[in-house]
Amino acid sequence: MKNPFKFGTVVEDEYFTDRINELEFVTRVLNSENHLILISPRRFGKTSLVVKAVAQTSRPCLLLNLQKVIDPADFAAKLLKELFKLYPWERIKHLMSHFRVIPTISTNPVSNSVDVSFQPTLETFVLLEDAMSMLEKVSTPSHRLIVVLDEFQEIMSIDKGLDKQLRSIMQMQKGINYIILGSQESMMTEIFERKKSPFYHFGTLMRLNKIPYEDFHSYLLQRMRRTLNKEADDVCRQILDITQCHPYYTQQLSSQVWEIANYEGRVNDIVSLAVERLTYIHDLDFERIWIAFNRTDKQILQMLCKGLNPLQNKKLSTSTAFSALKRLMRQGYVIRLESYEVEDPFFQKWITDTQL
Repeated sequence: MKNPFKFGTVVEDEYFTDRINELEFVTRVLNSENHLILISPRRFGKTSLVVKAVAQTSRPCLLLNLQKVIDPADFAAKLLKELFKLYPWERIKHLMSHFRVIPTISTNPVSNSVDVSFQPTLETFVLLEDAMSMLEKVSTPSHRLIVVLDEFQEIMSIDKGLDKQLRSIMQMQKGINYIILGSQESMMTEIFERKKSPFYHFGTLMRLNKIPYEDFHSYLLQRMRRTLNKEADDVCRQILDITQCHPYYTQQLSSQVWEIANYEGRVNDIVSLAVERLTYIHDLDFERIWIAFNRTDKQILQMLCKGLNPLQNKKLSTSTAFSALKRLMRQGYVIRLESYEVEDPFFQKWITDTQL
């Protein structure tokens, strides 16, 4: 029997969990002339949601993660490389004849993949403008192109002024839906909600939250019942109590629980055993991460593990605690929804077991 839970990659088909309302909302935006800005912490399923919505439209989609972009020239090259995955060379080669700087294009006859690069130049805006003009040229009324830019907050660190350059190009384009994803809420809010920002109100803003408890419970129960029978309901609730409905960690823990139940025949304390194993697997990584934290960061994480609010603790000044929380959120170790919390429940258990 195949494990019914999946994590670590884009979740599709029978592995996709609920998100009915969110899916409908994204689809509505794609059926309009508007753009979408989608914000949530890492591993909340932004990409999986967008991939499923795009699949329902049957339209071409280009996806680029800005964490992989080094500079504006690399941005332009990666855009073209992704275009070659969507359209045959014969269709788009003539569109490149108008480029002011011609890229170097190489192909791998074995994998049939294409690589694109530009020679060093000071005209980086020209490269980006030419590459992005291709997006509009290949898009047609019947097959409008969808462009997904993931981890968009990285635009601020790629090159100074790149946000202004990019906005000046994108605002003139027609026939394209942009979906912009970001995991750092404060930076994304600064980019799209601050009036002086070039991307102020560029598109419809959407925040992706955790999957509702009962919806997630129904999803888990349907899959656990086949293996655990009458114990399935209680096991599913134990899982959600530990993961607090975090999409990634719920799938991860459920997968481990299923493996133990299905292949070892264990039923009693199965969730506790799965948590212990997952925490042990990452023990060395957690220790390496912990050693790299400064004293204040460690204090903040210890407070969160105890259920305390660092901003209301007398051991640290409010400004110090707030700065540390922002830093830990930027690094992905802390998230803020209704309150601040440690992002990884297994890291939280490790801290509780070894550092408190």
